[in-house]
Amino acid sequence: MDMFKGNFTQQESIPESAIEAAVRVMRSGRLHRYNVADGEQSETALLEQEFAAYMGVEYCLAVASGGYALTAALKATQCEPDEPVLTNGFTLSPVPGAITAAGGRVVLVEITDNLVIDLDDLEAKIKSSGARKLMLSHMRGHLADMNKLMAICDAHNVIVIEDCAHTMGAKWAGVKSGLHGHVACYSTQTYKHINSGEGGFIITNDADIAARATMLSGSYMLYGRHLSGPDESVFDQIRLDTPNCSGRMDNLRAAILRPQLEQLDTNVQRWNERYQAIEKELAGVRGLKLSSRPDAELYVGSSIQFLAEGFDEADTAAFLDRCLKRGVELKWFGGAEPVAYTSRHDSWHYVEPQSLPETDRILSVLFDMRIPLTFSVEDCKQIGEIIRECFEG
Repeated sequence: MDMFKGNFTQQESIPESAIEAAVRVMRSGRLHRYNVADGEQSETALLEQEFAAYMGVEYCLAVASGGYALTAALKATQCEPDEPVLTNGFTLSPVPGAITAAGGRVVLVEITDNLVIDLDDLEAKIKSSGARKLMLSHMRGHLADMNKLMAICDAHNVIVIEDCAHTMGAKWAGVKSGLHGHVACYSTQTYKHINSGEGGFIITNDADIAARATMLSGSYMLYGRHLSGPDESVFDQIRLDTPNCSGRMDNLRAAILRPQLEQLDTNVQRWNERYQAIEKELAGVRGLKLSSRPDAELYVGSSIQFLAEGFDEADTAAFLDRCLKRGVELKWFGGAEPVAYTSRHDSWHYVEPQSLPETDRILSVLFDMRIPLTFSVEDCKQIGEIIRECFEG
């Protein structure tokens, strides 16, 4: 029986140029982003400038984590206590966690079989809840029709905060993921598309949001040292009214990330080659439903998902066991209890219980698998073959 022997949590090594840059920072002792020598620009300020240029935006702020980015971005849009904030019924727990941490009240929206937010339910929930903010999760790298979504939100004056933790490098209709809404957040946690262990970005073209996020991150009165921040005059309006909720990125992590950003577009192609090798093996398997990828979507295939139509819990347990015995680690989002990063909306007990029958149906048969770049295309072909054989019994 064919066995796969790869490690689903092993990432590629940090590039040598990034290691050298990190060593230089450590030798300097100046790890704090505002601790610079005369005439020196910090690694963090340079990273922000480079990510802003890559995205084509005015403002970028590097922070301590993707989750912190979400909370700070929502706070920067002046979320009021108990204000309703919409988000996908299927997402990872840091998203409702960020809404709760910012003082908002989570309003969950149904998803479709393609794992994106249901636009009809979104419009209905906007009307029924009165929400004027949407924290949109591009969960597991799946993009909704962003043109239609923004038309709905703009018609109802809804501010869109994009969670792009899984879509750094992706595009919708040629527009980079994160450029549709009012503000976007990214993660640089180990399992994301560039790796500093933990870290994140906030990007926007709104000077007020950028200034508030910068003050929230703990800039003290050193915001003038940001190369991709608003003019200092913008801070005059908000600097004494915005609390310090320290969440800065440090120079060590920034140094690790700068060379990786140069490789991002190349790595998007590499991920998609691997994704497509698995997808090809699973296409046409009866009862196994892959997400449909619209022509407008340039995705980043760093993970793959499928639905096992007709499976019950016994079928699921047996399938997972068959795959694991052959070295393939799948995650299931339908479990009653959270396991690792998987959780259902009804396990977030800090969120008011809400009825999401379509989302529940989908999650009950939803499987997920990481695709690290340490796997070759041939590895991915083998993984696809194993999943197909295990699925067919």
